[in-house]
Amino acid sequence: MLGKRKRVVLTIKDKLDIIKKLEEGISFKKLSVVYGIGESTVRDIKKNKDRIISYASNSDPTSGVSRRKSMKSSTYEELDRVMIEWFNQQKTDGIPVSGAICAKQAKFFFDALGMEGDFSASSGWLTRFKQRHGIPKAASQGTKLKGDETAASEFCGNFQEFIERENLQPEQIYGADQTGLFWKCLPSRTLVLETKQNTSGYRSSRERIIIMCCANATGLHKLNLCVVGKAKRPRAFKGADLSNFPVTYFSQKSAWIEHSVFRQWFEKYFVPQVQKHLKSKGLLEKAVLLLDFPPAHPQEESLSSDDGRITVKYLPPNVTSLIQPMNQGVLAMVKRYYRAGLLQKYMDEGTDPKMFWKNLTVLDAIYEVSRAWNMVKSSTIARAWKKLLPGNEENSGLSMDEGAIFAANLATVLQNTEDCEHVDIENIDQWFDSQSSDSSCRVLSDSEGVEDQSKPAEQKPPSKTRKTDVHPEKHISHKAALEWTENLLDYLEQQDDMLLSDKLVLRRLRTIIRRKQKIHHHKSRQ
Repeated sequence: MLGKRKRVVLTIKDKLDIIKKLEEGISFKKLSVVYGIGESTVRDIKKNKDRIISYASNSDPTSGVSRRKSMKSSTYEELDRVMIEWFNQQKTDGIPVSGAICAKQAKFFFDALGMEGDFSASSGWLTRFKQRHGIPKAASQGTKLKGDETAASEFCGNFQEFIERENLQPEQIYGADQTGLFWKCLPSRTLVLETKQNTSGYRSSRERIIIMCCANATGLHKLNLCVVGKAKRPRAFKGADLSNFPVTYFSQKSAWIEHSVFRQWFEKYFVPQVQKHLKSKGLLEKAVLLLDFPPAHPQEESLSSDDGRITVKYLPPNVTSLIQPMNQGVLAMVKRYYRAGLLQKYMDEGTDPKMFWKNLTVLDAIYEVSRAWNMVKSSTIARAWKKLLPGNEENSGLSMDEGAIFAANLATVLQNTEDCEHVDIENIDQWFDSQSSDSSCRVLSDSEGVEDQSKPAEQKPPSKTRKTDVHPEKHISHKAALEWTENLLDYLEQQDDMLLSDKLVLRRLRTIIRRKQKIHHHKSRQ
């Protein structure tokens, strides 16, 4: 008589390995024997494949996946999701994080998200948070989180050998990486006087999208940004044709790009665009895409073009801050260009901060971040590859701190702008590099904006002696012009043959009308 089978508890890493082997065609029966589990358990793992991969993608890739066995969620799932995203960003940036800092940040997010309940960022909560995400003890003791320099150096050598072996040119070598963008924010001193910043009417912005930048090592072929939001069709998209957007848009609920979304982007957009570019250059349609390590990405072997000539390679864990090309200033420059453009838009429209925040939509953000990506110079991207491809940056030109130039120029202009007199270069520079929780990045709350709009604006009585109007009955108000412009923009978004430049011109015209409307209202109150 056979003895009772010993109970085996698999780790998340074991489950990921089983998922990979199932995709390779290994049978349920064989896997059940190898891992000492029942066939029904293997089938359950396949059934929960997406959930397992999604959970692993939000865990610390260097330790959590290898030890974690359960996927028990937090009582406050949204808070947990925001916290691990924040923690991973601190780690990527090499910023020391202690247990006390984690607890303080969690309390801040709990309040900022407007969550209900009796939450206490206790030592017990911190322990469970670290266990859920496999955060090693050393990572929360205030020690600076450095990258693995040995692994980075070893990978650089292996990658250069791979490039020589495959006879690939910089034009055929691509890199991609993603980052979160809190798109609805302005420098805190721009919005209100410092004495008002801590009132209940103001909060940190949590309007967030994911952007993924992808370009080759020369910087001469930049693919359209991949943008991922939570809503499938936000209200701002009403009537718009997504195929006409200057970006590739997807929707999902997770904090980082999911397995299915990435595969769709790779097969439907990356491969065809790379093939077209290489063909135009007279090069063999062969390329490699270098990616970061998140477990949410499909396995290397399963990501390739139909002919197998376009493939991917993953960086080892914990080297992003050291050698990931897009992390060597490229993503940071996109955010700086975006925020500089946002601030310029605010100044051009001449509206008060409350109205500016109220009018800003995710569609505006998409156009602005697309413009920001287009502004990143090819030389900036080429320099970002210098650790992986020594000599690639030789002809990329001199390195300049473009962000510092932005900060200085914008601070000078803002100091002569109404409601912005308190802005200085330090404030702008902090805002350029701020995270969502930073006090240098604030917006007006919904309740405050609504309250302000509930006050009727004073209207100047129409003049009865306007002799200069030849056809007074044809006078068009700023409000009507703005409505027509908005309608025309909606129309253009629905057309598949309109140039991006045409739509940008109309958006610029809308900005001018908004500024004129503000000037008119200001004069009517005098």
